[in-house]
Amino acid sequence: MNWRHYVFLFLVGLIVPFTISRFQSLPGYMDADYYYAGGIQLAAGRGFTEPYIWNYLGDPQGLPTPSHTYWMPLASIVSAAGMWIAGSTSYEAGRIPFILLSACVPLLTATLAYSLSRKTLPAMVSGLLSVFALYYSPFMPVPDNFAIFMLLGGTFLLLAPCPQKWIPLMLGALSGLMTLARSDGLLWLGLAGLIVMWKAAYKEDGTKNTFLDWFNLIVPSGLLAVLGYLLVMGPWHGRNLNLFGSFMTPGGGRLLWLENYDQTFAYPAETITREGFLNAGWKAALQDRLAAFDSNFRNAVGAQGELFLIPFIMIGLWHLRNDMRTKITVTGWLLLFAVMTVIFPFAGSRGSFFHSGAAFQPYWWAVAPIGMDILLDVGYEKKKITDPNLRIVTQVSLVLIAFIATFYLVFDHTIEGGGKKEDAVYPSVEDKLLDSGISPNDVVIVRNPPGYYISTGRSAIVLPFGGESAILTVAEKFGARYLIIEKGGTYDGIQDLYDDPRGNPSFEFLGEVDGARLYQITNAP
Repeated sequence: MNWRHYVFLFLVGLIVPFTISRFQSLPGYMDADYYYAGGIQLAAGRGFTEPYIWNYLGDPQGLPTPSHTYWMPLASIVSAAGMWIAGSTSYEAGRIPFILLSACVPLLTATLAYSLSRKTLPAMVSGLLSVFALYYSPFMPVPDNFAIFMLLGGTFLLLAPCPQKWIPLMLGALSGLMTLARSDGLLWLGLAGLIVMWKAAYKEDGTKNTFLDWFNLIVPSGLLAVLGYLLVMGPWHGRNLNLFGSFMTPGGGRLLWLENYDQTFAYPAETITREGFLNAGWKAALQDRLAAFDSNFRNAVGAQGELFLIPFIMIGLWHLRNDMRTKITVTGWLLLFAVMTVIFPFAGSRGSFFHSGAAFQPYWWAVAPIGMDILLDVGYEKKKITDPNLRIVTQVSLVLIAFIATFYLVFDHTIEGGGKKEDAVYPSVEDKLLDSGISPNDVVIVRNPPGYYISTGRSAIVLPFGGESAILTVAEKFGARYLIIEKGGTYDGIQDLYDDPRGNPSFEFLGEVDGARLYQITNAP
């Protein structure tokens, strides 16, 4: 690999997400809306606060409320950095860093691949596979953690086998950054601990250390890893301790006892209890986890393994089975799969496994061309393959398949439908509410509060799970006077209100905009 290879990968890696971004006028889904909105708050000098509430797990007391009590702040910080540099809080400015970070992913992937194979062709193919990333591609240019997690996870794996004494400190700092991006990044601090223990198990000559020598080695290295983590996460834990009286944000523990996904938005959050989970029965819990297993497995095969790469990834992993990076990657991925299936089945199957799995993607892309090479080597050795150009043809074919599949998926998701239109209705809804007499300080109840805020600048709170009484309670608590119910964005308990908009005296029907039905809450404060 030389500098020309890296320049080529960077340019291709820049052109593809930039081109995709031209068809994305909005973040398009709540996660990205939230991170971008948080960036606006930071860039505007309002700190870690938010004039919207997207769940009630942390028992918010009013608006504005402390931000990032569920999702972590790194993506918002990165988005704000783009706004600070550009001198604008526009979406274009907020996503510039993510396009640039996406362009760095193929550089890191190729470097990781070259460190494994010492061959330029497979390394270049790995880099290009990360450019044409199939299901991940539409999400790379938006304010979210995909590019961030790929870069941090890939760097972690690249540094893992290095012998320098400062490596544990770097691994701890990287795990801290990953936790600052997503709470499940804490898994990587555990992986850093595993690396420390595995490295200490053997001497340089390959012989095993005694238990005492092993223990004496892991203690200082482990402390370095924890120090690296705390250098990054310490200020955030201190903020939480100051605001909430604990190192972790409130409400996260309630996720353990969800009986269905909609309870993520339950009000009051105290209705989510261990007793309720147990009363629902183990049969229901098992069914939920089997459904999560099915969803996460399909995600692993289709999105992370990209289906056609699966056999080559498996061959490559087997060939590199003694490499520490393979052990760490497989162990970490299996742990993540288990956590997102058994402990957090609803979050895992609704996107968290897809998000968190991005950290392992550089390694899958790195080993797939190696697996292809191993397969060809067998063919050459057995004289079943004689054409010396077949190696180039087959490797290039991987990139070609990835390119075609990515083009189709991006076209389907971004250009033809899906993502870019999800929140496009909100400006029209706001216009309708203005015509109905809404005042600048009025709060609305809506499916996607961050999305409504970035589209209109208006404070919003999330449509609560809990029926009509929950809606009226949050309306009184947070001063909300208007309700928006979108088609397909409601709950069974209030479906009647959507189907018969004039049939409830507590809600005055104001009209409909593209399937979204608007109401004034008649007994609102």
